[in-house]
Amino acid sequence: MNMKKANKLLKNPNLKWIALVLLVVMVFAIPGYKWMEKDNQARAQRMKSALSPVIMVPGSSASTERFNELVKLLNQNIPTKHSVLKINVSTNGNLSYSGSINKNDNEPFIIIGFKNNKDGYSNIKKQAGWLDEAFEAISQDYKFNNFKAFGHSNGGLIWTYWLEHYYSTYSDEITMKRLMTVGTPYNFSEKNINHKTQMLEDFIKYKNGLPKSLVVYSVSGGKNYESDGIVPEASVAAGKYIFQKQVKSYTAMTITGDKADHSDLPQNQQVVQVIQQYLLEPIKNKNNQVISRQGKKSDNDKNGQNEQD
Repeated sequence: MNMKKANKLLKNPNLKWIALVLLVVMVFAIPGYKWMEKDNQARAQRMKSALSPVIMVPGSSASTERFNELVKLLNQNIPTKHSVLKINVSTNGNLSYSGSINKNDNEPFIIIGFKNNKDGYSNIKKQAGWLDEAFEAISQDYKFNNFKAFGHSNGGLIWTYWLEHYYSTYSDEITMKRLMTVGTPYNFSEKNINHKTQMLEDFIKYKNGLPKSLVVYSVSGGKNYESDGIVPEASVAAGKYIFQKQVKSYTAMTITGDKADHSDLPQNQQVVQVIQQYLLEPIKNKNNQVISRQGKKSDNDKNGQNEQD
């Protein structure tokens, strides 16, 4: 090619436009490629993760300190203690942390509380949004692919609302394996199921958002076989209208006897045993045999328990 033809090509306006377009494409393509590469690495890391946390949400007027006694009881007689991370969420969504997750702990406890921890349906909806702020952060930080959820009292309502309205954002990559609610008033203080609150009506209306693979346990207190002293038994039992025939299985249990009133339920020894048996992963020895919390070989298998659909 002689100089005249080369100069002619360089002066061609179409060639300049093509060069400009190629430059713009390169400017946007390189960061995009790096983002895709980083995203693929994060997905691969999540898929390989052995981490399966238990995420706990306390009820109204309770803080992240609510489960201190429960954690202490659950950490007794086990070879590896569950580490604890506590997250407080402010009304503007800011997160503050205390505690940490140990490197060798595959089943840590993450406790999420709220600055506004007041009762009422409008507050529960806000708290579910703040729960989502915390969940998004920990899912990015710790890259787990499954977890278990625990909620006492209104904590169970917050989880239910979150499942119906927020969980679908994560469901392709993160599985909620089990949900256990304790003393959760699905119909608030109503004793008659024919008098459904707006909240219960909404839970039933949006129950199609619940994951089909979820295993749910609903635990009530039987102080006088009508209520746990605060929450009517009928209100806890109303959970069946939300979960039954909608999730993989729904099991209702009633705790009676000593410390079966509402505020004592989280540290009730029967509740502790129910959590150990149904919510937590089984402990295995070096031979991959399931052992009990007292260190003995166990014949019980969580997957072999009878469940009420």
